[in-house]
Amino acid sequence: MPELPEVESTRRGLEREVSGRCIRELRVYERRLRWPIEEQLPLRLCGQQIVAVGRRAKYLLLQLERGTLIVHLGMSGSLRLLPADTPRHKHDQFDLLLQPALAVRFNDPRRFGSLHYTTDAPAQHRLLRALAPEPLEAAFDAGYLFRITRRRRAAIKQVLMNGRLVTGVGNIYASEALFRARVDPRRAARRLTRRDCAALVRAVRAALRAAIRAGGTTLRDYFGADGNPGDFRRRLHVYERQGRPCRRCASPIRRITQGQRSTYFCPHCQH
Repeated sequence: MPELPEVESTRRGLEREVSGRCIRELRVYERRLRWPIEEQLPLRLCGQQIVAVGRRAKYLLLQLERGTLIVHLGMSGSLRLLPADTPRHKHDQFDLLLQPALAVRFNDPRRFGSLHYTTDAPAQHRLLRALAPEPLEAAFDAGYLFRITRRRRAAIKQVLMNGRLVTGVGNIYASEALFRARVDPRRAARRLTRRDCAALVRAVRAALRAAIRAGGTTLRDYFGADGNPGDFRRRLHVYERQGRPCRRCASPIRRITQGQRSTYFCPHCQH
């Protein structure tokens, strides 16, 4: 699943190319995504200019003259910038055709992505209004992390991935951040000290920013807006490296299951 760095990398790629362009047509090939695409949406978008491209958590926000397009990549989706006459391939679900001859193409094999339009403030949309602070925002600091962990018996990795508490830290970057902070992913969240929380906040931000600079992480399906895979996979410290030597101490990386998700850690560095 594309995580925050992949979505932010896509946002940056789109912003460079589509800001200021007018929408010529929304061509929908398959309306049945996670939520059906509104039938009248092509008419509502035609002729509008894209003013800016933003992001909230894992949602891309294309700000238009009279509203905002909200796009979620789902589990396997990607947005690509292509010449408008590029032949459609399997799993291409819609094209946002821009003047003079550019297409923003959404490919989503599993169809768990979504496309919405609102004329209200996007922060008030039902998908966005209850989102927790993002890890790159000032609101996510050591004090906040310490407060939300005080009464939680759940493992700290589960807390980091709880979207009601922190938005945008997915499985890859939770494992990577805990390694950077030298925190055992199995430790009960309430057992973290203030110093642990400060180190973990720094580590989460460092891991996410490093991944954004590398264009995200491609494990299977993700590609950026320019069609290139994310390069951060080569720099992962623990994720999907079970049995391989830790880059810090050479101990074998372990893999366990937490909440039906794989967790990777170094038993020597994270104790």
